[in-house]
Amino acid sequence: MDPLEEVLALVEVRAQQASTLTGHGDWALRFPAPAGAKFNAVLSGSCMIDTPGLERPLLLRTGDSFLLTRPQEFVLFTSAHASVQKASPIFRATAGTSAEVGPLEQPVSARLVGGSFAFGRRARELLLNTLPPLIYLPAHAEGAAMVPHLLNRIDREARTAGLGSHVVSEHLAVVLLVDVLRCHLTHHPDRAGWLQGLGDPVVSAALRAIHADPARRWTVRLLADAALVSRSTLAARFKAAVGQGPLEYLTKWRLELGAHRLATTDQTIAVIADAVGYRSEASFALAFKRKLGIPPGSYRKEVRNQDGATPPQRTPVHA
Repeated sequence: MDPLEEVLALVEVRAQQASTLTGHGDWALRFPAPAGAKFNAVLSGSCMIDTPGLERPLLLRTGDSFLLTRPQEFVLFTSAHASVQKASPIFRATAGTSAEVGPLEQPVSARLVGGSFAFGRRARELLLNTLPPLIYLPAHAEGAAMVPHLLNRIDREARTAGLGSHVVSEHLAVVLLVDVLRCHLTHHPDRAGWLQGLGDPVVSAALRAIHADPARRWTVRLLADAALVSRSTLAARFKAAVGQGPLEYLTKWRLELGAHRLATTDQTIAVIADAVGYRSEASFALAFKRKLGIPPGSYRKEVRNQDGATPPQRTPVHA
């Protein structure tokens, strides 16, 4: 598993039911803030999107798509002069699967298919906060041609509820997300963050070493050896790409793995501490509270109270 695969496994991305929107003439719809992430693709026609963080509304043409990564409202519209309607009541009237908006006697101005992604509890810290509020995927971008097909397939799986449809939908959601992340990394290689680090061969080698064996007693020298560079070169390039030093990243990743085990297994805190690279339960607990603001035991209780039951035993990320 490479670092991106491991992070995607931890954030537990899940596809929620897709829906279609057909707009006639001039129209404007305001959508509520998504809890996870929201994805839309334009099947035909064109419209614009406006959301906090954009300098100006973004024009979406046939084949274009976008991923909204923040819990913020957004507006899709074809005319700035159209009266803005709330999207939720319109979709609720059709059981959330499809909607039509605008003067129905006028020609179709835009048709879109969209879907929402739900994530696990640590997704925002691990992934979503490292991304811009909105990622634009133009029709000509690599992987973009498959986006409408994938969304339509997710929609069809949700509607038919055939054998294994839930698993198929979740895997298709991961494919969609990976395509968007690949596009983002290709067109924005200069933005700091662990995702950008994957595009630097030196930093990527160190990240892969950390993810392959997070419990190892890594030093900057050992990580530099794995990347075939000097300590100073690794430290400088890692800091420039990821925004923090390699050992800082190692600590953060170990604690993310520990939080995942606390939430998904019944292993003792001592066992978890040893598995993620801490010499004692006390040192793990101290680092965990410093980073997450709560002791490991309290974190586990809080997670179980939120879930309403003891989580089932799952295969740990690392044995």
